[in-house]
Amino acid sequence: MKLTPIMQKYILHWGEMGTRWGVNRTVAQIHALLYLANRPLPADEIVETLSVARSNVSTSLRELQSWGLVTMTHVMGDRRDHFEAHKDLWDMLTIIVEERKKREIDPTLTMLRQCLIDADKDHDTEPETLERIQEMHDFVQTLADWYDDVRHLPRSSVLSLVKMGSKVTRLVTGKSTKKKKKS
Repeated sequence: MKLTPIMQKYILHWGEMGTRWGVNRTVAQIHALLYLANRPLPADEIVETLSVARSNVSTSLRELQSWGLVTMTHVMGDRRDHFEAHKDLWDMLTIIVEERKKREIDPTLTMLRQCLIDADKDHDTEPETLERIQEMHDFVQTLADWYDDVRHLPRSSVLSLVKMGSKVTRLVTGKSTKKKKKS
């Protein structure tokens, strides 16, 4: 696959952003390549296009498949496995948020709940510290509950809500969030 300068820029940036999000650079670059590709790609073509070791591509593809962002498919007349990324941005966002919740938020809530259960038998931890743990639990649980409510809404409703932007803030607070320009 021949990469244009724009494609290279996109893939390199997505790799850089991946590292900021806690994702391996190569995993993010492969995801970007597959997102931009107009057809499913075999692993050897990904290796050649990105100049990345075959083992790194295999590991990265397994990671992307475990997240549900990339699927394996087959092409008629070709015995190799081919890979493609979800092209629907809303599906991609939903998958990423759901996976992050499952991998990060849910275990944190479990740990916080266990801390609160253990607090009954703990006489060494100061009450103020336990209060902060309770506050953290309540905060994270509220966000998780909100997410669960929103994810069950139809896509069109969520998109309408997102597009409303600052109108929602004005509705809730009665104030505009836009800063006035200085004259």
